Amino acid sequence: MAKPQQEVYFVFMNFDPVYERLRADRSKQGSATLDAYLSQKHDKLLAKLLQPDTYWKKSSLAIVDGFAVEITDAQASVLRSAKEVRVVEKNQELA
Repeated sequence: MAKPQQEVYFVFMNFDPVYERLRADRSKQGSATLDAYLSQKHDKLLAKLLQPDTYWKKSSLAIVDGFAVEITDAQASVLRSAKEVRVVEKNQELA
């Protein structure tokens, strides 16, 4: 049986007051705290919703509270249904 094809998707999160507070701190330490918070938050969401070793988180995006992840179409649908998630979009590469 063929393994489902994985593609890169961008996942953007719903409003999070902790994210907004941390993002307001423009210091170097504040930036590091925000990066750590988002990485952990995004990792926890993926671990809660998807099976281990079936996805690859490429990066967390601090400027928009989102992340890039390699997943299947079915996994993208699972993420779309999560209350914490606002939008899931497939990466569109321009030719």
